[in-house]
Amino acid sequence: MPKKKKQKAEEPVQEPVQQEEELTEEELDALEEGFLDQLSAGGQSIIVLPPMSGAGAPEKKIRVIPVIGDVGERMSLEVVAGLLTLRETGKKKVLADPSNPKSEIIEKIEPIEMVISTYGGSALDMFGICDMMRVVQEECPIITTGIGKVMSAGVLILASGTKGLRRIGRNTRVMIHSVIGGTHGPMHNLENEMEEIRWIQEKYIETLVAETDMTKRMVKKLLDKKVNIYLDAQQAVDFGIADIII
Repeated sequence: MPKKKKQKAEEPVQEPVQQEEELTEEELDALEEGFLDQLSAGGQSIIVLPPMSGAGAPEKKIRVIPVIGDVGERMSLEVVAGLLTLRETGKKKVLADPSNPKSEIIEKIEPIEMVISTYGGSALDMFGICDMMRVVQEECPIITTGIGKVMSAGVLILASGTKGLRRIGRNTRVMIHSVIGGTHGPMHNLENEMEEIRWIQEKYIETLVAETDMTKRMVKKLLDKKVNIYLDAQQAVDFGIADIII
């Protein structure tokens, strides 16, 4: 009898594996908002759990602006842009009472830290940074930390931080002096430039008095010595330029 041919076992057909596409942060936020809306519509309570520590925990975002080097246009640009950006990115919704999931949801803003180490620089760029710090502090506290050298324009930047949050390294040197400027040309131009230098000097004194515990008379007495006035960390705290020695 003719032998029957053995039929080959049919191999299972493997379906092509579909690779899952990673969602962008915007798509994830949209899905999360839609999920929360569905829960809210059904009258269900939403419990916000703190992130778990470990491999899956989100990394802590750095909210530090370095003010290191000469104070000038470039630094002013970077510091002002950093302040505005961190003010907006630091906003988050949290429960007014974390232990009560039904408590009111409020907006909280994380503080910004500025690390300062400079010999000084442009007075007008210094004023620009300090003015923006004052605007940002209406919504967001600013921690200032002086290290190494905090001199001239750097003193006012350090002092412009949120009161109680201004820190200084124990070995930091602080220096205050009169406004330095120079010009040349016709006599009427020299007089005009000297008037501008006097305006900057007066504005520097007024702002320093407003941000520290020094009086106008005290500041003028120091500047009338016409030399650089050096302070250690403890003296900076005594004068109200900083609050905490670290």
